[in-house]
Amino acid sequence: MTEPRIEGRPGRYWHALADGRLQCDLCPRLCRLRAGQRGLCFVRARAGDEIVLTTYGRSSGFCIDPIEKKPLNHFLPGSAVLSFGTAGCNLTCKFCQNWDISKARDFDRLQDQAAPEAIAAAAERNACRSVAYTYNDPVIFLEYAVDVAAACRARGLYNVAVSAGYITAAAREEFFAQMDAANIDLKGFTEDFYRRLCGGALAPVLETLEYVKHETDTWLEITTLVIPGMNDSETEIAKLSEWVVDKLGPEVPLHFTAFHPDWRLRDVPATPLATLLAARRIAQAAGLLHVYTGNVHDEASQSSYCAGCGVRTIGRDWYEITDWALDDNGRCRHCGAACAGRFDGPPGRWGRRRAPLAVGRGAAVS
Repeated sequence: MTEPRIEGRPGRYWHALADGRLQCDLCPRLCRLRAGQRGLCFVRARAGDEIVLTTYGRSSGFCIDPIEKKPLNHFLPGSAVLSFGTAGCNLTCKFCQNWDISKARDFDRLQDQAAPEAIAAAAERNACRSVAYTYNDPVIFLEYAVDVAAACRARGLYNVAVSAGYITAAAREEFFAQMDAANIDLKGFTEDFYRRLCGGALAPVLETLEYVKHETDTWLEITTLVIPGMNDSETEIAKLSEWVVDKLGPEVPLHFTAFHPDWRLRDVPATPLATLLAARRIAQAAGLLHVYTGNVHDEASQSSYCAGCGVRTIGRDWYEITDWALDDNGRCRHCGAACAGRFDGPPGRWGRRRAPLAVGRGAAVS
């Protein structure tokens, strides 16, 4: 039988096994591939005697977003970020909110092709402060992401990862060394939840969170999608919040976002605002200083407050900055207390706009 023709950019994390298979060492799945086989992520495949990334240089689309949409509330607030992803994912979340991209098996939908330098140039041309690797998990297109990140840094741009943190120790060192900020999904706080609903494991994600916080300079925020009846119990929210305080520290921002019925959980109702506000109160009681709600409209729980005096330092209405009470160094103008995060002068003015972008055409968004 003729081996299926697979083309791609050589991957960096794999090794040969004694039985002739090649093991992908990028994520904890450790897929073991025979000739012509693909990993669960679908985008890393065996081609001859190596594992390749089949989506290098190909994107599902580019868009300029507010940085708060990632969500990152303490990293260059109000600024514009050029966002893009590819296809595939290394988890199988039944509640995936981007399933049309992350579950894609049809590479014909990857119409936008762009070299790393072209993406960096487009971000600079459109006054973006950063580039975000998002929509699907950038872990699975690591080689492409780190090459784009290097091109961005050469132009003075920042790099943002939106990831589930499902990555091996060896690979995460290279990946996060290129990232200036990351929002990592902590999808639940039990191994059972990860096994049943995500097809993965909790422990590697916790290891990634501790690594990013304590062994890198990457600014870290966390998101938990709260799903009714699945991961919304007071006990689980309390344990998750206490772990963040104990292992990462009270200043790490935590976002509780609302689920809406999608992919394979269409029979589960959307998350009520009251559930998110209750989770926020539990997290604050555990000692977290910056807890937010998302995917709902509630300015009070999406704004930032000074950990020193309690005054509102950053007002947010959806992704629009409505109040600003920080100096250019990120200190409260009322009491002088520093706000945890990365601040650089006054807030940006991108607002809540979302602007699709054709990177290869050289046009700027007005």
